[in-house]
Amino acid sequence: MKPFSLNIGGKLKVFDRPLIMGILNVTDDSFYSASRTMSSDEIKKKAALMLEEGVDIIDIGACSTRPGSLAVTEEKELNGVLKGLEIVRCLDREIMTSVDTFRSSVAESAIENGASIVNDISGGMGSEDMFETIAKLKVPYVLTASEGIENVSKENDSDDITAETLQFFSQKIIRLRMAGVSDIIVDPGVGFSKSLNDNYRLLKNINLICQVLDLPVLVGLSRKSLITKILEVDPSEALNGTTALNAISLLQGAAILRVHDVRAAFETRELFCKFEF
Repeated sequence: MKPFSLNIGGKLKVFDRPLIMGILNVTDDSFYSASRTMSSDEIKKKAALMLEEGVDIIDIGACSTRPGSLAVTEEKELNGVLKGLEIVRCLDREIMTSVDTFRSSVAESAIENGASIVNDISGGMGSEDMFETIAKLKVPYVLTASEGIENVSKENDSDDITAETLQFFSQKIIRLRMAGVSDIIVDPGVGFSKSLNDNYRLLKNINLICQVLDLPVLVGLSRKSLITKILEVDPSEALNGTTALNAISLLQGAAILRVHDVRAAFETRELFCKFEF
């Protein structure tokens, strides 16, 4: 992995090893039921465990985007995000936090209340002013290759998924740069609007995406259907598969692993970093 820097809370931080992003779902309908937290006690317990297990970033989301889900109201999403953010910051004010949202208003409120990064799975299509909002906030932005919130569950076959993903990123990055966004993290969108085979083709070409874009790449495949369908298991039984693909992603140059299971990802990262390539 090539070292990268991010502006976190007005300070430039340099990272020379992959980061572990832990998922904190303040929802009652996320696809992996064990990740759902609603009460303050549940949120605190989950966040404290992630901190204990070595998480680098806690990604707080309060609007499920699982296949077939309906988006909650903006008010409910914002309340959930701010609740989670407050609890995390009470546990550790120094830990990096990201807000998982496609709504610019939620992103802005979260950043104003201490979040560090905006993680937008809609690729900027969830809110017309998302790019301008990120530029105004001067925070890192996770740009996901997707076809928008309404199409995340479609499984489209592509003639060349890697070329199409690179073209998507190139067009969006130009818009982000023109808007004034400095720190961009790209997420190939594994599991979003892609066929099973295309998901694996993308994973195989993470290193190419890193080289062409020269930006840190986030990979989020934790317990997703590209694992459960191949292994014929439930999400609750998909940790081994997740760990295997996370290791492959690190070998391909991934800079951030977004996961439900911090300890497994942490241990994978630690072993990976012992190798000299």
